Amino acid sequence: MPTDPGLRRLALRTLLAAFPGTVPPAWALDLVAEGLAGQTLFGHNVEHPDQVAAATAALRQARPDVLIAIDEEGGDVTRLAHATGSPYPGNAALGAVDDTALTHRVYHAIGTELAAVGINLNLAPTVDVNTADDNPIIGTRAFGASPQRVAAHAAAAVTGLQSSGVAACAKHFPGHGATVTDSHLELPTVDVPVELLRERDLPPFAAVIGADARAIMTAHIRVPALTGDAPATFSRAVLVDLLRDEYGFTGAVLTDALEMKGAAVAAGGIGPAAVRALAAGADLLCIGAQVDADLVERVVADIVAALRDGTLAVARVEEAAARSDALAGWTRTVAPAAHTRTDLGYAAARRAVRVEGVLAGLGSPLVVQLLAASTIAEGRVPWGLGPHLNGTEQLRVVAADTDAGALRARAAGRPIVLVGRHLHRLPGAAELVESLAGEHPVTVVEMGWPSPWRPAGVRAFVTTYGASHANGRAAAEALGLAG
Repeated sequence: MPTDPGLRRLALRTLLAAFPGTVPPAWALDLVAEGLAGQTLFGHNVEHPDQVAAATAALRQARPDVLIAIDEEGGDVTRLAHATGSPYPGNAALGAVDDTALTHRVYHAIGTELAAVGINLNLAPTVDVNTADDNPIIGTRAFGASPQRVAAHAAAAVTGLQSSGVAACAKHFPGHGATVTDSHLELPTVDVPVELLRERDLPPFAAVIGADARAIMTAHIRVPALTGDAPATFSRAVLVDLLRDEYGFTGAVLTDALEMKGAAVAAGGIGPAAVRALAAGADLLCIGAQVDADLVERVVADIVAALRDGTLAVARVEEAAARSDALAGWTRTVAPAAHTRTDLGYAAARRAVRVEGVLAGLGSPLVVQLLAASTIAEGRVPWGLGPHLNGTEQLRVVAADTDAGALRARAAGRPIVLVGRHLHRLPGAAELVESLAGEHPVTVVEMGWPSPWRPAGVRAFVTTYGASHANGRAAAEALGLAG
């Protein structure tokens, strides 16, 4: 067995940490120099491209083969553009357009932006099949509800991204699309036979494996038929028997953030979660976003203790570290593509807009944005039509606290455009829309996951399949309200 310093370095080689602020602190650089596999950047690490490039250069100076990861999905989940919203539509919009060549181009463009600032691992694409309209965490992050469509676009996204020199990490295995709870907050259960997973949830993962995805991320979900009471992240039946032996994946298996309740609570803490994930077959462990030196040291200590007492086999962790090393090595063999700013994302978002009904006669309406909470995955990213309007009046209101009569009075005879996300499940939204539409000309803009619900009496129902900056501009243009 290696000495304790050797065990410490071995443990570090399996960890993706994070740090606060826009400049890597000394402890973050020291850990990279000591062998830490990599660092993940979040919105709080991003101010502007030159600053991000300086931060990644500092990390790379500490060790040239460090992995520098980010969640840059486009659409509703963006880190580089968290202050304004993404200039690219997300997966739901790309799936609605259903042009795999376009999906390839969009992901290639995203990859070139990442490569330009020194990022070499994108924790994307999301390849879950969103079969639950009330799914609170996937939704517009998915290419759709059809396994075949999602599989085709998943493969195109991976090849497009990796052609830019940035490694792809497809997520969340074995499929988070049928859940109705958020694994950031609790452990969701998908209680279905394994055969249904093979038919519904797993085809996109087969597709990305065929497209040579360099990494796949686990889901903190419980599938009783495979995982018993534990999440998939801790299940050898999922990570080895299914993903590696049955589906033939040979790349790196990453965990979703171990600070999430779906993992940390199930294991009794982040350190114990790291040990269980490694034992199950994971290779690279995302600790989370709220990370400091003490947390990394506690996780390392738990892994080292498990190695010393035999809970973890040294050979298993050496295998994990070798796969993490190989992932980093791949990123150094592919020349990054040059980034050229284009209108690609905005053009793609325009193609995704769907209009049911008639938009004529809007004139100068009152635009009412119904406030909706963001998920932890999305963060507090601006959305809506506001930045794109040509001087049209806009209100931002809470649907459940808003009186339809007061809005009609404020509109003073003008049409009303109601803008929201996931309106079918936003408290008070359906009642407000239908109350207004019964006595007033109303157009609805749905910027979340579209359900079959359509409110009675509205003039038009516009679906954007996402709420990125690009989606907002596309909707404003479709309504004739863009400035």
